[in-house]
Amino acid sequence: MPSRSARVRAVAAGLALVATLAGCPDRSARPVADPAGPSVGPGAGTAAASFAPGAAGVGDPYFPSYGNGGYDVANYRLAVRYDPDSKRLSGTATITATATAALSRFNLDLVGLTVESATVDGAPATTARDGAELTVTPAAGLARGARFTARIRYSGIPRPVHSPQLGDNGFLSTADGAIALGEPESASTWFPVNDHPQDKATYDIEVTVPADLVALSNGVPGGTVAAGAGWTTWRWSERSPMASYLCTLVIGRYRIERSEHGGKPMVLAVPSNLPSNGPAARSLAATGTIVDYLTSQFGPYPFDSYGGIVVRDKRIRYALETQSRPVYGEVFFDRGVNEGVIAHELAHQWFGDSVSLSRWSDMWLNEGFATYAEWLWAEHTGERRVQESFDTQYARTLWSKPALDPGRADLFGMGVYQRGALVVHALRMTVGDEKFFAILRAWTTERRDGNGTTADFQALAERISGRQLDRFFADWLTGTAAPPIPG
Repeated sequence: MPSRSARVRAVAAGLALVATLAGCPDRSARPVADPAGPSVGPGAGTAAASFAPGAAGVGDPYFPSYGNGGYDVANYRLAVRYDPDSKRLSGTATITATATAALSRFNLDLVGLTVESATVDGAPATTARDGAELTVTPAAGLARGARFTARIRYSGIPRPVHSPQLGDNGFLSTADGAIALGEPESASTWFPVNDHPQDKATYDIEVTVPADLVALSNGVPGGTVAAGAGWTTWRWSERSPMASYLCTLVIGRYRIERSEHGGKPMVLAVPSNLPSNGPAARSLAATGTIVDYLTSQFGPYPFDSYGGIVVRDKRIRYALETQSRPVYGEVFFDRGVNEGVIAHELAHQWFGDSVSLSRWSDMWLNEGFATYAEWLWAEHTGERRVQESFDTQYARTLWSKPALDPGRADLFGMGVYQRGALVVHALRMTVGDEKFFAILRAWTTERRDGNGTTADFQALAERISGRQLDRFFADWLTGTAAPPIPG
């Protein structure tokens, strides 16, 4: 998530949940149709009585209603049109998925917008709404293992979702366009989605806006085409599986810098009313250099494009690791060039984006490593040694705040970010540099495009280090007293 040193955000996963998490579906590889199940079309060969509704949530301990059960999405094809004058958005979401259970109906997450029509495999489907839950009932049941395509047409004036604990997340109208951004939820405010990191998918996105505006999103740019008098369609494609909260949409007046880095496209964007040589633009310009350094530490960069977007809106006082193209609030550059926040969000491309959470209580796996990347970058540039950063933070840490399973209210608290980074460096001191960096590279390689838990990470660290680490992780992640510094 945001450059967590300046941003107040945290999440985690508790040792008390390890047994639960270990039982979660392994998302390190994409699910496939059940070999024992039918491979034919909806309803074929399955008794009608065996069909049942899909779950209206994945049962995440922090957000039980987030996401949905009974299917796995492979791809979202989104075609949206946004008019900043009326603030109206209209769209068609084409969702390709596989049923993981015999479904009589299934749910999608959609906040506020009105569904105009729905089809499943080309046949009309009925829909019902209950708050943010959209229930889709196909004309025939979907057999377990069947691949299906749902097409949802919708429209309305999108708005963010508000939480007293987590603030506003999702679609925000701006003076010149819009910004769709937020964690732990955002996507459901502008398209129907299975809104939990457990169900990652690829994305093809087309955004039609007035011709004097730009529309930025994730992945490889697909160019622009005229869309009638005074309108332009922008195309983007993210071919690596992406958690839904990492999908972004930024519309407005931006100065775009296009280039190539390592044979991959790089797209950097700064509001046109910010200076081209100001601290925001100069910070963003370090993206390629920082990526190259982090690659030397974490292993190959996991995506097909690079970039970053600075947004100028007082409501966005954070940065977010939106996949392949992080978004940074202007606030991070108020005091000058800030490469630390760039390093933080780029580190998330490995830790959080490529390897994603299975449960929100495991947030330290994202934020601890991203904060540690800030320490690494500061040492690399000669600003401050990693050990100095560790010693300073160790002395000021409130040990009653756990890094793992901090509770929903402290999802973005400093226990997750700063204590999480302490855990990472303490592990380095415990196992030594060679095994430590081998653990990091194995994590990002073996679970690339998938998901992981704290239990998974501990098992990997024990396998590579050859050490039993139960006591280490208990003390550093959730212990209530300062653990001894490894010698």
